[in-house]
Amino acid sequence: MRILKWGFKFFLILTFFDQLSGCAEGDRVALLGFKARIVKDTTDLLSSWRGRDCCGGGWEGIECDPATGRVTRLILQRPSERDPTIYMKGTLSPTLGSLHSLETMIISGMKRIAGTIPETLSNLTNLEQLILDDNSLQGTIPSSLGHLPSLQALSLSSNRLSGQIPAALGNLRNLQQLSLGGNALTGAIPVFAFSTLQSFDLSHNLLSGFIPDFIGQLHNLTYLDLSNNQLSGQLPISLTNLNKLSFLSLEHNQLSGRIPPQIGKLKSLTGLSLSFNRFTGQIPESIAALPNLWNLSLSKNMLSNPLPASFSKPGGLPSLLSIDLSYNNFNLGSVPEWIRNRQLSDVNLAGCKLQGILPNFTRPDSFNSIDLSDNAFTGGLSNFFERMSSLQKVKISNNQLKGDVAGISIPDAISSLDLHANQLSGSLSGILSNKTSKFLEYIDLSTNHISGNIPEFAVGLNLRVLNVANNKIIGHIPDAVSNLEKLERLDIRRNQITGTIPTSFGQLLKLQWLDLSINAITGKIPDSLLGIETLKHANFRANRLCGEIPQGRPYNIFPPAAYAHNLCLCGKPLPPCRGKKPEKMGQ
Repeated sequence: MRILKWGFKFFLILTFFDQLSGCAEGDRVALLGFKARIVKDTTDLLSSWRGRDCCGGGWEGIECDPATGRVTRLILQRPSERDPTIYMKGTLSPTLGSLHSLETMIISGMKRIAGTIPETLSNLTNLEQLILDDNSLQGTIPSSLGHLPSLQALSLSSNRLSGQIPAALGNLRNLQQLSLGGNALTGAIPVFAFSTLQSFDLSHNLLSGFIPDFIGQLHNLTYLDLSNNQLSGQLPISLTNLNKLSFLSLEHNQLSGRIPPQIGKLKSLTGLSLSFNRFTGQIPESIAALPNLWNLSLSKNMLSNPLPASFSKPGGLPSLLSIDLSYNNFNLGSVPEWIRNRQLSDVNLAGCKLQGILPNFTRPDSFNSIDLSDNAFTGGLSNFFERMSSLQKVKISNNQLKGDVAGISIPDAISSLDLHANQLSGSLSGILSNKTSKFLEYIDLSTNHISGNIPEFAVGLNLRVLNVANNKIIGHIPDAVSNLEKLERLDIRRNQITGTIPTSFGQLLKLQWLDLSINAITGKIPDSLLGIETLKHANFRANRLCGEIPQGRPYNIFPPAAYAHNLCLCGKPLPPCRGKKPEKMGQ
């Protein structure tokens, strides 16, 4: 009998220690409740959620307090950002609200987790981080989230949330990060009293009304993004009290009035973007005194001459690397000397009424991108790219540039070249050859005077977009077009191209846009094109094509206008070919 008693006591002791080493049964049940609501998991993260021990049993994304066996961290993040086949599909289970010891909940980037945010999450009074961004959550933001006294970070960005921002979130006195961007939230920005807030992101929503003055009282704020909304009124002077602010973006709104000169008080500012608004007047001289500002973006406003004289003085904008003054009411005539003589990475002066010869920059090796489009430059292209060894993107479209494109020396690092709507001549052989850089992905030379043949395409090119429409190109389309394996858009309309459409076109498996219209192409449209499953747009209009249109999607459902003005094309969507019976309805 005594042996039985000791045996029973030993069993109880083992059971007690087993409970300490495992996870609490209520937490295990809550987690399995979440798993049950996920109907598909290609991340394979939840496949490890097996067995009774959710703490020491290898459950992916779960961390526990070893002393209590309670779950303290739930972290599920999509392992691959670029692979669209990796996701979780389902909804958030209300059982998550039973994880009472939880301090961190991150369910991020799962793409297809939909449904509403459970009200039960308000029970997680120990929660410090709630990150549910980059999913497909719908409905409104629960006001009950304002009952989480320990919360320091709340991110619901990149979902499908709607309705207004709950004023109850203002109860989160310890909040340091609030990110609600990338939803469909409406209404005005509610008044909050976050004394601890450091990062505030409401971008890419449908918010309206004025920018509230209370934001200027968030003295710990370092990051403020209200861009891509419908905010109106003036830029509040109170924002200039944020002496710790390093990033301010108000672009893509309907803000008006003048940029307040007090903006020069924001000494910590590194990035300022006010583009795509309705600001008027001159750029304040005080901006030159911002010692850390490296990115200044003021494009698409109604700002006018003169540019601040302080910009050209020694010590003005000492940290500047990137500037965008495009599409205002500036009449600059020439690129200012203080821009030409600086070591900059990005210069955007599109639509600034510049003219004459392209500028000579004294530090061209530092450039990453240049946009001088929509001006009146006439020459200087042949040697413009000399010493621009780091240049990746250039846009000098819609000018009056003349010269032979074959004589242009393109930097090896360049990925995007846009020279459309100029008066350039010559052949494509210099730009498209076996010496073409593997980095080059985008070429737009449309609406020029380019002649000659389309050159043979070397193996290994990474072109995604090739637009040479509206030129004077002759000859046939080379079979080697199939070497452009990554091509997504090909536009060669309005030229003088002859010959047939190569059957090798069918090997362009990533092609989404194809326009061969208004040429002199003969023969038939090859059935090999049916192998291009990604095609969304095609135009064969005004050629000399004949024969049956490939009878499969999408060719037989494109509008008839895509095949009009040819010799004798037939078959859906045009009338059936002679001698061929029309298909019955429903086929």
